Order: sequence, then C-alpha cells, then structure tokens
Amino acid sequence: MGIAGTVGSEVAKRVAPSVTGRTVRVLLERAIDGVPGIPGAAKSADAKLKAAGGEAGKAIESLTTMHVRLAAAEGFLTNVGGLVSVAIGIPANIAGIALLQCHLAAGILHLRGYALDQPGTRDAALLCLLSDDNLKALSKKLKRPVDAVTLASVGTDPVLGEAISRAVTAELIAAAGGKRLASFVARRIPLLGGAVGGIGDAWSTRRIGKTAARIPPNGSTARSRLAKD
Repeated sequence: MGIAGTVGSEVAKRVAPSVTGRTVRVLLERAIDGVPGIPGAAKSADAKLKAAGGEAGKAIESLTTMHVRLAAAEGFLTNVGGLVSVAIGIPANIAGIALLQCHLAAGILHLRGYALDQPGTRDAALLCLLSDDNLKALSKKLKRPVDAVTLASVGTDPVLGEAISRAVTAELIAAAGGKRLASFVARRIPLLGGAVGGIGDAWSTRRIGKTAARIPPNGSTARSRLAKD
C-alpha cells in the first residue's frame, strides 16, 4: 500500500466510528435551515432566482458556480464545518464540504419545485452526493433502481432512507482518508501547496450540481418564474 495509502486508510479508520447515518442527516438539516455564514438552502436559491430574473436554469448555474468557488476555499470550509463538527464529531473540513454540497443539492431541488420538508426530497438531495459508481453499488445492493427523480417525485421509505444515509456516510469516510492523503502528497510537492484538496472538493461539488440539475421540474409547482417574497 505504501506510506501515502496507509495515511489515508488510518485516517478513515479513525473517522469511521464517529460518522453515522444520523451524521449526514444532521448536516442536511443544517444545510436546509442554514448556519451562520450560510443562509438556508431555499433562501439562497431564491436569491439566485431573483438575480436571474426568474429563470430557474440560470439560477441553478449561478448557485452551482457559487458553491464550487466556496468548495475550493479550504479556510471557508473549515470555518463553516467548525460550526457543526463539535456536535457531530467529525473533522471540520469534512463537515464543511458535506454541508456545502447538501446545501447545493437542496437548493437546486427547491428551484425545481420540490418541497424541502418532504422526506423524499431530502433523500433525493443526499443521493445527489453519491458518485455514479456508489449509486450503482447501492442499487445493486438493494436489488432495485434508486434514483433522485423517483425519490423527489414519488417519495421514499425508512429502509431506503437509511440505506442512502449509510452510502453517503461511506463516501464521507472515504473523503476523510482522501483529504489526508492529498495533504500528505502536497507537502512533498511544494508547487502543489494546499490546492490539491480544494481542487478535488470543487470538482465533486460541480458534479453534484450537475447531478441535481438533471432532476426535472416538479410539474405545476416548478419554480420557473420569479419567487415571491
């Protein structure tokens, strides 16, 4: 495995016991409700909708771009994550990026016309955080197709919701090891500096934005016009 691989795996092992399905639910709730420095997901999305003249597509792109830029700012993520990391017991930078990405996915679903107080919508937001490979693995494990569109439109169930929470939790644990590994490598390549982790976070945030944006509008409730105050 080598020294670098060992660093990543050991960090993941230390973080794993403290990250549970409930952890990602707390992060999602904070993202939807807002924390100091970040308004609630719906409020942020509505501000972008207003700035875009009521065009949901433009608002989604603007919202995604904003989150990608924030994801690249390690200091911002650590500060935001510090507001919730003590309560949920995971590193601040991991909490920060997870909260930011939940905030983006929830905001886009809001712009698509889905109610953020519905369990199906919340599960759909979490599902957007999964990579394509992990989403396929989840569907295979459950022996049924799992997709955000169905969750947001039709709803969810407790068993499926718990499975999604566990899958997202596994990605958080992997991210914990990956961040430490990136830092380990960057310290040995001076030109990289601290950019490695920020680039990875920005890339994954852009992917999540694109995934959420592919969810179609929620019929008659789609937010295709300027949101009312």
